[in-house]
Formats: sequence, structure tokens, C-alpha cells
Amino acid sequence: MPRVYVSIGSNIARERNIRAAVAALRGQFAALALSPVYRTPAEGFVGDDFYNLVAAFDTDLPLEALAERLAAIETAQGRKRDGPRFGPRTLDIDILLYGDLVRHDRRFDIPRDDIALYAHVLGPLAELAPELPHPETGERFGDLWRRFPGSKVLRRVPFDFDAHADGRVRRG
Repeated sequence: MPRVYVSIGSNIARERNIRAAVAALRGQFAALALSPVYRTPAEGFVGDDFYNLVAAFDTDLPLEALAERLAAIETAQGRKRDGPRFGPRTLDIDILLYGDLVRHDRRFDIPRDDIALYAHVLGPLAELAPELPHPETGERFGDLWRRFPGSKVLRRVPFDFDAHADGRVRRG
């Protein structure tokens, strides 16, 4: 059963959409590991800051079925796919790693190239799995992060994954 790492991001109703994504992932993949949440500026367009994190879980789903489930979670949170590539997002969930699979084709980019390009992807991944080697280069994610030039743009955000959408904390 492969260990999967996904990036989660939102810059529209950030708290509500991040909580909904994590709740949906917890409902489908019982043992979920989460990085801290980081606030980062929008990249590639002018817009509100994003909240970003990385989640890890094990699954027996084939890659294609997993991608469909993640897309359904995005759609449930109002994700529109007809806008520009870089633009505001209610929810963006991208598969970063699927075990040690390497697959770059028209449908999948695994391991995702964004890992080496964006602090909001590599930073949380390195925090969650610093000793894990990149499937293509063999370099540990913690080492890649220490050398990453854009690491200063990440700002950790205190985040309660169990609060209601209105900010109240769930009891019991």
C-alpha cells in the first residue's frame, strides 16, 4: 500500500475549505498525517494569500481512482476548473508523491515538479517527511528544503483543524 503525500491549498474561505478537505480525507483515509498550515502569497497572479499544507496517508486505491476522489473533494468545495491556471482557488489538492512511483505523462506528474519549484509545497513536505528521499533524485526532502532559496515566504498559521466553519471548537 503506497504512502501518498498531497498538497492542500486555498485562498477563498481558506479556513472553511482547508477544514473541509482535511475532514474529507480523514473520512476516507483513517490515519492522516498533517504538516502545519502556512500562509503564503499568491504566485502567478495578484490575489489573497493562500493557506497551504501537506497531508500524508496510505491507500490501496490505484492512482487514477485516488485522483478522482481528490477532484471530487475539490468540487464539493466549489472548485471551478474553467478559470486560468494561476488564479484564486476554493480548494486545490495535488498529488505530490504516490509511494516511489515516477510517472510523467499527460495526466500525471508524479513526483510533482512543484516540489522543487515552490516553498509552499516543499516546506510543508520537508517538515512532514524530512528523511524521505525524492523518488527521482534520492535527495532527502529536508536537505532540499535547507537549500531552497525561497524558504522565507512561509509564515506558519495557528490552525485548529477541528473547529467549526464559524470558528467554534467542536466538543466531544
